[in-house]
Amino acid sequence: MQLTLWTYEGPPHIGAMRVATAMEGLHYVLHAPQGDTYADLLFTMIERRDARPPVTYTTFQARDLGSDTAEIFKNAASAAYERFKPQAMIVGASCTAELIQDDPGGLAKALNLPIPVIALELPAYQKKENWGASETFYRLVRGLSGSPSTEPKPEGRRPSCNILGPTALGFRHRDDLTEITGLLGRLGVAVNVVAPMGASPADLGRLKDADFNVVLYPEIAKAAALHLQKTFGQPMVETVPIGVGATIRFVEEVAALAGVDPGPVLAGAPSRAPWYSRSVDSTYLTGKRVFIFGDATHAIAAARVAKAELGFQVVGLGTYGREFAREVRAEAALHGIEALICDDYLDVEAAIQAAGPELVLGTQMERHIAKRLGLPCAVISAPIHVQDFPARYSPQMGFEGANVLFDTWVHPLMMGLEEHLLGMFREDPEFNDRAPSHLGGKAPAKASAPPAIATAPVTAATLAPPSAPTTPTWATEAEKELKKIPFFVRGKARTNTETFARERALPLITVETLYDAKAHFGR
Repeated sequence: MQLTLWTYEGPPHIGAMRVATAMEGLHYVLHAPQGDTYADLLFTMIERRDARPPVTYTTFQARDLGSDTAEIFKNAASAAYERFKPQAMIVGASCTAELIQDDPGGLAKALNLPIPVIALELPAYQKKENWGASETFYRLVRGLSGSPSTEPKPEGRRPSCNILGPTALGFRHRDDLTEITGLLGRLGVAVNVVAPMGASPADLGRLKDADFNVVLYPEIAKAAALHLQKTFGQPMVETVPIGVGATIRFVEEVAALAGVDPGPVLAGAPSRAPWYSRSVDSTYLTGKRVFIFGDATHAIAAARVAKAELGFQVVGLGTYGREFAREVRAEAALHGIEALICDDYLDVEAAIQAAGPELVLGTQMERHIAKRLGLPCAVISAPIHVQDFPARYSPQMGFEGANVLFDTWVHPLMMGLEEHLLGMFREDPEFNDRAPSHLGGKAPAKASAPPAIATAPVTAATLAPPSAPTTPTWATEAEKELKKIPFFVRGKARTNTETFARERALPLITVETLYDAKAHFGR
């Protein structure tokens, strides 16, 4: 275990919490000291859930270490069952409680609770969060999915599948699930069970009824899917539908397993990303250098989309998940680069600086790194912050997800280009207020002092209509300040400021007048 300011993954019991929080009717009894309840904030504050996770902490204190902490665990487990009446319970220890070796599994078994109790052995000092989520889901599936059925499946029924992998605190898992469920429905494939998200322990007993499994997030669900394949003979769809190309392959793979025609769905593919990527205003994106880092699923998918669908050059690719290092290395080799397998954000920052990218795609940590380095960045993977749980519909998967990817990745580049152009053309004569117009007009002549005229007595005959108000004079410093305003709104700013000065009979526009006018018209 390494002391650090930032970490890409929490300890494995956080992964178990993600699974428990995503499910219904499951309760997690965690043997942990007082203070480890901080994990609740990950779900209530960052994911903005309206309820606490279904977790009971034993919350032993330092003074309890001299007594029987095992009894504290048994009391907490019994109280949790009586209070919440779950369908099933998982039990385990946090990284701190692991050191006192109280064996939560054995203690819970001794209670003889009338529900399934699944013990988790999550080595906190060797493994991390995603592995903990995967192991927890695998243990639940193995313990609750039952035995193979000998009854034949009825003929003529609609093909069905399970969707495996979505959890709490996952990057856009909620919206990905909605998108893929709709895509499967258009193919004529029924969804038997979604797990862990929204599933109950009883639902896990129905997993075997499906014809095949769709693995959306291999870090979470591949181990469970392999168990279902071995035990019940269910094949799995391993293509992750991120990007237009991958979504097409996903549809074809699902259609082959379900025995349906993918043609109508592919013919009506609604993604605008391919055309946007080829459109005139996007051609400047070709060849942009991009550095990608995140969990293996999203990093590999991002590299493929960046190269094949947007024409970017991948100059860096890596992951913090060592369990899928082989897959990331294989993808990096296709781009002619060496993969970065690392969970130290300082090493990632050094790699980004060395690669010299024009865009960074990563986690919230890479967002901070890119901000320090002055680089555009888009978040593509957990760990994420509260702004990455938007109220709007924003999937990463499917055809609509491809649209979201285009907008999310291209927007930082366009903003960077806009700032560059503003700086480059700020002093260009083409955008100077005194330059000749491209429409053929002439530059306004510099105002000169009117010739002196003789004064005469004022009479009724010499009275004239009141003259138009004169234009206030701009001070030199105010003119310089005005030029700092982007050219496409500079004319409006000049007009507003002069109107403001005339209304107040100010003969000279100073820098203070300019900002007073800005405040006035900005109300």
